[in-house]
Amino acid sequence: MPEPHLRAADADRAAVAAQLGEHMSAGRLTVVEYDERLARAYAARTYGELAELTADLPPAGVLQPRSPGPAAEAAASGAHSAAARHGGWSGGPTRAAAWRNWAFTAVIVLAIWITTCIASAELLYPWPVWVIGPWGAVLAAQSLTRRDDDGQQRRLT
Repeated sequence: MPEPHLRAADADRAAVAAQLGEHMSAGRLTVVEYDERLARAYAARTYGELAELTADLPPAGVLQPRSPGPAAEAAASGAHSAAARHGGWSGGPTRAAAWRNWAFTAVIVLAIWITTCIASAELLYPWPVWVIGPWGAVLAAQSLTRRDDDGQQRRLT
């Protein structure tokens, strides 16, 4: 990779994301670690930030993955396809992870709002509604609908 302080391009982030997917498929990363590193890869600004994500992993093609057996391979394959199948707009975090992120953010902004209300001794404008409301509406819409493998959208019942 070029010098760590130089800014990375979208293609560089996508290449690291592909490497992370290969390492997850090989069993070097759990689905949770993969999701975390993938989010960090797409948020990275420099080559140095991207290099940190794969620093503890062997370079691609250096080590051949050991065959753990058909059951483990099926589980890893199923986890990867489930993550891709239930992902966000671009195969991002799973639906459950998206809801956890929303809830975590909601708790933080509500805590900030409540703290400022208490500190000012008055009821302030409920601005957290504008943070958690639209995001929650989008997540709810995504949770109520899903895309099938053939591309048709069906309503969940």
